[in-house]
Amino acid sequence: MAVLSILRSTASRRGVRALGVASASVALAIGAAGNALACDISEFSAAAKCEGDKGVITVTDVDPAGIPATVTVYLQNNGADAEKIGEQVVKGSREGSTITFAADWKPNAEYRIHVKADKYVDEDIKPNLVTPSTPCKTEDTPTPTPTPSESSSTPAEETETPAPAPSTSAPAPSQSESTAPAAVPSNNAPSPAAGESNLAETGANSNTGMIAGIAAALVAIGGGAVFFGLRRRGANSNR
Repeated sequence: MAVLSILRSTASRRGVRALGVASASVALAIGAAGNALACDISEFSAAAKCEGDKGVITVTDVDPAGIPATVTVYLQNNGADAEKIGEQVVKGSREGSTITFAADWKPNAEYRIHVKADKYVDEDIKPNLVTPSTPCKTEDTPTPTPTPSESSSTPAEETETPAPAPSTSAPAPSQSESTAPAAVPSNNAPSPAAGESNLAETGANSNTGMIAGIAAALVAIGGGAVFFGLRRRGANSNR
């Protein structure tokens, strides 16, 4: 009987011990599963993006448990919070849930993003978010005005017609100007006769003798006619 009692007690202790080991294993499994489902900072990520000409900051939560988390974004300046950009609540999902902050960020700006999810998370996303060096909207560069060059051509409407070069040759005189006016005699003396002019020019005329002969003949004829007329008148008076 004593031997049976010892064997029974030994079996009981072994059963209890096995049950304890099994319970501990279940507890560890449940704890591991709970930790796997718990929210963690590694499930959050941030990015600086552009929506048109405006800059935005996005935060994505891939927590499959869907534990709500509060996300706060701060603009940094020399390692300190310079401005609070905004605060939103995100509920994660296995596919990822994304929230957007209208930050209109500047190139190479730094932002601190803090996440708080109940008792699971209360810390920043590391490292801090640094925006790209290229802005979302490039400023319009004014077109430089071309400098006028001496060699550049002037538009037709602005081109001045050069003045004609002065002519070195004098214009031909008109017919009225080409003929010199006759000299007006300074006195009223009569002009010499044509014959006298010829005589003055040549000194002697070869027709002078003939003219004188003709004049003498005319004088003789005239004298004869007068004489004949007087004689005839005397004859008539004698009758």
